[in-house]
Amino acid sequence: MDWKDILKEKEDVLKFKRRFKKVVTNKKTGRKKTVRYGQAGKAKDGKDRIRPGTSKGDAYCARSNKIKGNWRSDPNSPNNLSRKKWKCHGNKSRR
Repeated sequence: MDWKDILKEKEDVLKFKRRFKKVVTNKKTGRKKTVRYGQAGKAKDGKDRIRPGTSKGDAYCARSNKIKGNWRSDPNSPNNLSRKKWKCHGNKSRR
C-alpha cells in the first residue's frame, strides 16, 4: 500500500463524516460501537442547518419518517437519533 492509497482512504472517510456521535454499548456482549448521525457541516451562523419548528425541520421529519428499515425499533439507529435531535413527531418538528 503506497501513500496514494492511504490518501484515497482518508478522503473517503472524511466525505461522510457526520456532525454528532454517540457511543453505544451492547448489553448482551458488552461491545461498544460509535454511531454517527446528523448533517455534516453547519449553517453560516454556526448553528444547525435544520432547526426544530421550521419548514426545513418539517421537511426533514417528513422525509426521514418514510425511511424503510428497523429504525423505529432500534433507539440507537442514526435515523432515530437524528429525529430525536430535531424533535420530530410524525411528519412535523416541534420547538
